[in-house]
This record gives sequence, structure tokens and C-alpha cells, in this order.
Amino acid sequence: MNTPESINTESKNLFHVISKNWENLDYSLKSKLIKIWRVLTYKWQLQILFNLPFLLWWVLDKSFPKVHRFDTTVLNYLNLPDWALSFIGFSQ
Repeated sequence: MNTPESINTESKNLFHVISKNWENLDYSLKSKLIKIWRVLTYKWQLQILFNLPFLLWWVLDKSFPKVHRFDTTVLNYLNLPDWALSFIGFSQ
């Protein structure tokens, strides 16, 4: 039978439990765990760093729709033969 004394009123969510346990750790163990976490996430950070130019390009692509308007008069200035234009989909 549940009595008011037997019911735990503390929050039982996972984040609260983890943060409470983290606060109870001593400084040396915290620093070791942080170093381990940094080693594990080093490749993730490197991958994000390598993908950052592509992410920036994607954001700019979504922000400026004028980039997708293609001016076909540029092709006339290139003086490409008809067979080359048919390869890129601009047959005349």
C-alpha cells in the first residue's frame, strides 16, 4: 500500500538523474570523464569541421533563390557546338 511517506516526490526523468549524479562526482573523476568524452567526440568535431563549408553552401543556396535562375544567353557567348549543348540539355 502506498503511503505519503513511501511515495518519492523527486522527479524521475533521466536528465535529472544524470545531472544529479554528475554533481555528486569529485573533480578528478569529472576531469577524466571529460577527457574521455573529448577523445570520443574528436572525430565528430573533425567531421563537422570538414562539412561546415558544404553546410554553409546549403544555407546560402536555400537563402538566395536567385542562384537557381539560369540565363541561357550565357550559353550563346560560350559558342558551344550543338552536340555539346544537347549533352547538357539545351539542344536548339
